[in-house]
Amino acid sequence: MATSARWYNAVWRWHFYAGLFCMPFVLWLATTGTIYLWKPQIEAWLERPYDTLTPSGPRASADAQVKVALAAVPGAVLHKYQLPQAPGEAARVILGRDGRETRVYVDPYRLRVLRTETESERPMRVISDLHGTFRAGNPGSWLVEIAACWTVTMLLTGLYLWWPRRTRGLGGVLYPRLRGGKRLFWRDLHAVSGIWVAVLALFLISTGLPWAKFWGSYFKDVRAITGTLDGPQDWPTGARNAMLGDHAEHEGMTMPHAPALGGDLDRVVAAVYPLGIAPPVLLAPPAARGTAWTVTSDAANRPLRTSITVDGRSGALTSRRDFAERHWLDRAVGYGIAAHEGTLFGVANQLLGTLTALLLATLSASGVVMWWRRRPDGSLGAPVPLSRPRYGPLLIGAILLLAMAMPLFGATLVLAAMCDRLLLPRWPVAQRWLGLVPIRA
Repeated sequence: MATSARWYNAVWRWHFYAGLFCMPFVLWLATTGTIYLWKPQIEAWLERPYDTLTPSGPRASADAQVKVALAAVPGAVLHKYQLPQAPGEAARVILGRDGRETRVYVDPYRLRVLRTETESERPMRVISDLHGTFRAGNPGSWLVEIAACWTVTMLLTGLYLWWPRRTRGLGGVLYPRLRGGKRLFWRDLHAVSGIWVAVLALFLISTGLPWAKFWGSYFKDVRAITGTLDGPQDWPTGARNAMLGDHAEHEGMTMPHAPALGGDLDRVVAAVYPLGIAPPVLLAPPAARGTAWTVTSDAANRPLRTSITVDGRSGALTSRRDFAERHWLDRAVGYGIAAHEGTLFGVANQLLGTLTALLLATLSASGVVMWWRRRPDGSLGAPVPLSRPRYGPLLIGAILLLAMAMPLFGATLVLAAMCDRLLLPRWPVAQRWLGLVPIRA
């Protein structure tokens, strides 16, 4: 049998198994990711009752607002105060108690509590956790990461299968043919969706890995070894502790907070307002009295972020670090995350992300339809195996590079190979169902 046919068959089988495993995850991540892409608009709609207040007299001091919030959550301490940006905005005061954070909306004119909610249960925080961890903690993060790594394999093998061979014209290559029957239509829809989305999907995966528990920790360790670690990173990895709310990644936001001294917050607010920091701006009290407050921009577009410290006793600025001053790796990740979340270049970024998610969903759905239509009864319906092609040094090197870049891919690949060699030969029924019994050429 020709070597090219054996290679095509081997790649097709890898693509089939990777796709069958990844497709449910791709559909889930595409759905939750699309919702999260529109977080600014969704949160603006959800919080409109607290951003359209009618001013009545002078605005109360920040200290007075925090005092009202603390009375609503007995035993709590101030973790963060969000700097209001418009006259009609309610104050957002984030308090910590018993290992959890609570957000309190306070009317700054009438000094009354409008709403309290647990930070970890805010709608977009729930969507974010469903997207990144299935709300299953670090095990969920590992599972998402494994699916992401194998999606890379699915996309790369799909590109090999897509590559035109003896094809006339661009039908079935760049656009689906509509007059060849259902089987050809679904095949073309799958292939064309894949080629249009492949680069964008690989970008989304690479920019999402820094959040993953294993890969994010792996990346941090590599940076520590290579001397490229530049202070606390600006993004969380794995499951976020409920205590840390949405802001666990920010320097100064994760430490324990001492009760703020009267007047300190007002002096910090007065010092920060003229600086024009990109909103939302979070003010966190120091860990110990006598040390500086931490002021951090939580702008969705991460290149706009900055972090400063302010002396609460004098209101003097003691340090400032803008995004441009961070290590180039932090900046690269920051740009990638901003694009991943749809905030780097506004609505156009959100639309591009939504289109990518739609194409990924189309790719997955069309793959499922193709599989279901051709699947024989009593079998998984995998492509029939032929004799294996020889694995040359180029392919082995590429697999090793992928395993180094994505360790969980390497680990699960070794696990799959061990099952294939050691377990499945002892289980003939499973071999037949999985389509692992080769046809002698």
